[in-house]
Amino acid sequence: EQKLEASTNTMSLKIHFQGGLELLFNNETQISLDMPSSPSPFTLSDLISLLSTKCTKQKELFLDTAQKEKTTVRPGVLVLVNDTDWDLLGAEEYEIQQSDDIVFISTLHGG
Repeated sequence: EQKLEASTNTMSLKIHFQGGLELLFNNETQISLDMPSSPSPFTLSDLISLLSTKCTKQKELFLDTAQKEKTTVRPGVLVLVNDTDWDLLGAEEYEIQQSDDIVFISTLHGG
């Protein structure tokens, strides 16, 4: 299991990758991540940015590079927070809480 550190004042999270996304993260299906808990809230957009710069081998397969005004995942990547679709929680603007269970699932498959 890979572990990343984001700052000294942190909260610990577990991030899961499924549906082939784990291939972008050194075949890790789960990573532990220490994220900043202050001074300002840490959003899913912040998490996506951190993951895309520190973890992925091919960030264009994870990150939607067509979006210039916000950092988000590419279409076809489902994001769940505590088993709830992130669109119901505010998507990229959702403020991550201690013990949130965050899952990234690719719904795109070759054929």
